[in-house]
Amino acid sequence: METERLTLRPLVASDVDELERLHADPEVMRHLDPAPVERYLTGGFHAARENRTGRWLGWFELADAGNGDWELGYRLHRDCWGSGYATEGATALVEHAFTACGAQRVVATTMTVNTGSRRVLEKCGLRYVRTVFLDWDDPLPGAEHGDVEYALSRQEWESA
Repeated sequence: METERLTLRPLVASDVDELERLHADPEVMRHLDPAPVERYLTGGFHAARENRTGRWLGWFELADAGNGDWELGYRLHRDCWGSGYATEGATALVEHAFTACGAQRVVATTMTVNTGSRRVLEKCGLRYVRTVFLDWDDPLPGAEHGDVEYALSRQEWESA
């Protein structure tokens, strides 16, 4: 899948070094739970490359969450923040979810304190649904404020 500035393609084993480099940045992982990078080689995760340079920027996720819901996620290198790449890639995946995957709803979650990701979700058309408080064994800083769920229904997307 291509956008104006990005190419998204499924993550593969040769992306492991890039994944490890991305996940080694404490600022990138500040609001995220660490997981073995091999987890991201399963279906739904896409490497993001910059069209102009071919540079590996991070990853996007669009995964079937069941019952017509598709989950959206992303993680980009810090030097990509504020460039519009997250919004551009996420918007493309929202469109793909509704036009090619038969999604009835696209959902995403982030920590309440992750204002940057919340802005990206809103720019993609998702709307705040609720705040949830989860019980974590080893909570990340800010977890006491909960996680927020955002969503966009097919009907909302079609009428936008």
